Amino acid sequence: MKMNHVGIMVGDMDKAVEFYTNALSLEVVMGNTKVEEERETAIGRMCVAVFGEGFKGFNIAHLVTTDGIGVELFEMKERQERHNVDFSRIGIFHFCLQTDDFQGAIERTEKFGGKVRMDIMRYHPEDDSKPAKMVYLEDPFGNLFELYSHTYEETYSSDYE
Repeated sequence: MKMNHVGIMVGDMDKAVEFYTNALSLEVVMGNTKVEEERETAIGRMCVAVFGEGFKGFNIAHLVTTDGIGVELFEMKERQERHNVDFSRIGIFHFCLQTDDFQGAIERTEKFGGKVRMDIMRYHPEDDSKPAKMVYLEDPFGNLFELYSHTYEETYSSDYE
């Protein structure tokens, strides 16, 4: 199994595309596109099945990470409140990106309207041979994401050096 993409609800498509491309270096595959509620096309029928009758349409943009993972941004016509994670509920609560420009990505996150949620943490602070760092951040709409300095395997492997 491979990861293909993640879908993220945003409150302002232009601001979201600016954030994800400028702060996090994702590339646009398909720019801001309007989707209307309809039943004539396969996409239209799929959207009704997923979002339900009366969803009134949305804007969508497709972006991609440097390793080819897709990021779908959704801006519903009837906008939602800012995302507030309810940690008492079951479900996905964040996604994680990895970068070689760890500090730069944090600075750009703040510059383009995001937020740093915690101090930078090292997983193995007692062992200088294991420099993996992480931090939780937010996009401008309150969606949580984590930033890693190293791969998942390097971060958690007990024999990582």
